[in-house]
This record gives sequence, C-alpha cells and structure tokens, in this order.
Amino acid sequence: MTSGVVLALQVVLLGTGTPNADPDRSGPAVAVIANGSTYLVDAGPGIVRRAAAAKRKGIAALASESLKVVFITHLHSDHTLGLPDLMLSPWTLERSAPLQVYGPPGVTAMTNKLLEAYSADIEIRLTGGEPSNKTGWKAEGHDVRPGVVYRDSNVIVTAFAVPHGSWPDAYGYRFETKDKVIVISGDTAPADAIVQQCNRCDVLVHEVYSTEGFKRRPADWQAYHSRYHTSSAELAAIAAKARPKLLVLYHQLFWGTSDRDLVKEITDRYDGEVVSANDLDVFQWE
Repeated sequence: MTSGVVLALQVVLLGTGTPNADPDRSGPAVAVIANGSTYLVDAGPGIVRRAAAAKRKGIAALASESLKVVFITHLHSDHTLGLPDLMLSPWTLERSAPLQVYGPPGVTAMTNKLLEAYSADIEIRLTGGEPSNKTGWKAEGHDVRPGVVYRDSNVIVTAFAVPHGSWPDAYGYRFETKDKVIVISGDTAPADAIVQQCNRCDVLVHEVYSTEGFKRRPADWQAYHSRYHTSSAELAAIAAKARPKLLVLYHQLFWGTSDRDLVKEITDRYDGEVVSANDLDVFQWE
C-alpha cells in the first residue's frame, strides 16, 4: 500500500478495543507517523503484533525497531497492558534505542516497576548467550503535566487534561505537524478541552459509547460509563462545536449495536464526516 513511499502523515489505528476480550479488536493504541517517524498513543494489549501487521501491509515506519516513543493517556490497565511488550519485544527484534514513555504522574513509576518485574528476563538476554544489543531494553519514563510535552522536527505534542471519572490525571494529546492537526481524546467524559484543542482540526480520534445500547445497561454501569466515557449523542454535540474535518471513532462500546448504528447515532445529530474505525485502519496524507 505504501511500501517505498514516505508519506507526510499517517494515522494508524493499531487497536480500537476496550477491556472486552474482542478477538477482532486489540487494546487501544494509535500510531501517528510524520515524515516516516512513529509516535504512539497508548499501549493496549497486542500493540507490537498489530504494528507488525501494519508493517506487513506496507507501513514501514511501524517496524519493531521504530517503536521508540509512546504517550500514555492514563494508567488504566487496558491502555497499558501492552507497555511491557512495547518495552521489551522490539528490543529482541533489534531496537537499540531506549523506549521513551510520556504520560501523567505515575507513568515513570509504572515503567520502572515493569523493568524490575522483567529483570530476570533482561539479565538472561544480556548475559546468557543470546545475541543482543545492550541498550534497547531500557525505558525512560517522563511524568508530564498539561502543555507541550514533546517536540522535534516533525511534530509538536501537547497533552491536555480530560475528565475520566475518578482518575486524578488523564490526558488527550494534540499532534501538530507543519500543516495538519490530529487530536486523540484518550478516555474521557464530555470535555470542552476537546473542542478547544481540535478547533477545526484535520482528524479527531475520539472514544465513544452507543447511546441506544446504554439504555439497556444496568443502572450501576450506566452511572459508571456516564462519568468515565462519552456517548454518541454527547460526541455529536462536541463535534458540532469542534468541527473536525474527519471524526474517527475508537474504543467503541457497542452493547449490541454495530459500526453502522454507531455512526448513524452521531450523523443523525452532526453533519460532518464520521468513520467508526477498526484495527489497522489507516488515514494518510502526502
């Protein structure tokens, strides 16, 4: 599809899932690829293998050795269970650079504890006779606060606070390239910050749950989801203010509905372009 061609910008949905064990949807993870360099958002279960599947489809920038930077939205397990995989598997596949892990307070402690948990594996691979480089196992955590948290010649990355139930710190991320803006919500209840950060952005990747499916949920789960997540009706209202050129749904909670149903729940209330994403969907610009 893109073999041999370096595109200015690609957004790859590596995982669109939730804690539900859907074999067709890996845990939440998004890749933003700018000028051939890869920046990941979240590390849900299956991230490294999904990246390998995307490489097989022609996206060379998702080779394991290129997975060097990840931005974590919050510390819920479904967004971080793939972090030890991302830390260590690419090292065994020739990544020599330490993984850089950015996220809310606590992400550095998580990173260090994971290195401690896998210390026996690391020691054996370093000293037990396996051919290995001596640096790629390292991971460096960076606890960050809202604001610009990363910049290089390709992107400026801004973290912004979003409300996610009882979590004291949960972030969305805004990626600004030379001529595009991508906003990724992470897990969030309805938030004015999304409108402000998008503001006619090129792509808004936003979590969502079905308004119709929600009506069938038990009362205790309704109370939970309404505090932690965004309904399709609420997202339609957000999009009407933010006006993204493309609204991409991920981390979808369907509860008996379909992708088509979910899109319709939004487009009945919002007139912009909406896509309900599946794993390995790619959006790209030359």
